[in-house]
Amino acid sequence: MNLYLVDDDQSIRAMLTDIIENDELGQIVGEAGDGADVDGDTLTHLQTDILLIDLLMPERDGLETIQEIRPAYKGKIIMISQVETKNMIGEAYSIGVEYYITKPLNRIEVQSVIKKVTEKILLEKSISEIHKSLHFLDQQQGAAVSKQPQLKKDIISCGKELLLEFGIHAESGHKDLLEILNILYEDEYKGYKDFPPLKELFERVSKRHSHCEDLKREGKSSEQRVRRAIHQALEHVASLGLTDYTNPKFEEYAAKYFDYTQVRLKMLELQNPVKNNFDHARVNIKKFIQIFYMEARERMND
Repeated sequence: MNLYLVDDDQSIRAMLTDIIENDELGQIVGEAGDGADVDGDTLTHLQTDILLIDLLMPERDGLETIQEIRPAYKGKIIMISQVETKNMIGEAYSIGVEYYITKPLNRIEVQSVIKKVTEKILLEKSISEIHKSLHFLDQQQGAAVSKQPQLKKDIISCGKELLLEFGIHAESGHKDLLEILNILYEDEYKGYKDFPPLKELFERVSKRHSHCEDLKREGKSSEQRVRRAIHQALEHVASLGLTDYTNPKFEEYAAKYFDYTQVRLKMLELQNPVKNNFDHARVNIKKFIQIFYMEARERMND
């Protein structure tokens, strides 16, 4: 990661440099003693991933500087200050600050925040690569369709497409989710209209893939795998919203597959993991599975 430091206190910049370099958190590509000495084009030219900037400075403070460098600078911003009023923190977040570090600096807090920002950057890059891969697959499939008759898709292939879009196609619970699609599809074919209880559903999944007689225990294991996979899907959707609130996938999935309040909680967790006083986001497994099945069925008929 490339980091740029802005603080009118030379000792603060030296301390940050020491923490970043000694703990191998990234590379310092530049520093400045005041916000007036920083511009978005320079940060972009230096390929700055993370900007650490002081709030209070003599000529131009941190808030004014952030407003000035946007939208030229697209990287992440960490605010540093001994001032910690709710209004000021709220204003900082509203103009694009990702995290907040208080003075006097605490080495562990600095390490933790920079690592979290780095993880978020890597996650966003991963999501971007997934989108590029999906776009490439769409182009390839489009070319293939023009050359040969389109075959009707089955429920599993449709489920795999959805899991890929959620970024959970490699999670351990993805096989359980696909088997659940099979079970629900078979039930529909047999004329069953009621959605089975989750406990029964997970035990039926375990029965198909396990020779263990303790189906109750295996069913709980299946439920845990599915729960973790859905949590990852929730984090994926929340990350899309943080990157671009108008992202069509975010707008579609946030409301359809999850309770929006839980999506918002997850966004807050990702935005401020160090000072997180919020309840942890939970998932409604039954709602997710029901929508997952309905979407897969619709894709079969497309």
